[in-house]
Amino acid sequence: MDDLQLALALADDADALTMARFRALDLRVEQKPDLTPVTEADRAVERALRDRLARERPDDAVAGEEFGVDEGEVRWWLDPIDGTKQYARGLPIWATLIALDRDGETVCGVVSAPALGHRWWATRGGGAFRDGDAIRVSSVAALDDAYVSTTSMREAPRLSPLTQHAYVSRTYTDFWQYALVAEGSIDVAAEFFLHEWDWKAPKLIVEEAGGRYTVEPGFYVATNGTLHDEVVRLLRS
Repeated sequence: MDDLQLALALADDADALTMARFRALDLRVEQKPDLTPVTEADRAVERALRDRLARERPDDAVAGEEFGVDEGEVRWWLDPIDGTKQYARGLPIWATLIALDRDGETVCGVVSAPALGHRWWATRGGGAFRDGDAIRVSSVAALDDAYVSTTSMREAPRLSPLTQHAYVSRTYTDFWQYALVAEGSIDVAAEFFLHEWDWKAPKLIVEEAGGRYTVEPGFYVATNGTLHDEVVRLLRS
């Protein structure tokens, strides 16, 4: 099984587990030391994916949100539920994120959002897809015409150098805003704190859809490419 086939199979496994517990009345939700929520489904998914990788790719390292980071030249990045707050409240905007790095370069990425009925994926040099159809970023060329998103309204003031110029600014949270950039529905997505398991798969998907994604101390931003230099300059100002 090649890298993408395995990543998609892992996503199938994750979808089965997450959907089985989505909106369950007895779903267990706890608070982690960093004050973010974790559900039984987060842990069950990561355990299942780690177990499958141990069987099928025993020499590969694994890094995940719930059970730690292994070092290795070939390493899988797992976010079992990106959007746990939404998952715990019965909102459908959450996804499992799966990425594979080889020698420090992400070569495969999958974002699977079963409650939304969509899945995005990409391979390095192979393009980006949603539900099997090729996707492409927008051609919007002026920030005055751009649709801009961030994850949280709390971050909006920090984005004011950008949003005061934008045509529309909204909050399409977590993975979803980057998927929307990749498929050309919006033009810019930005936020100020992410872990590697949060951005590895979305970054590759955006780039393979023709966009750009910058990771810097202090901010993370994806654009359609045409707007990128201007957006980064404003965020640095």
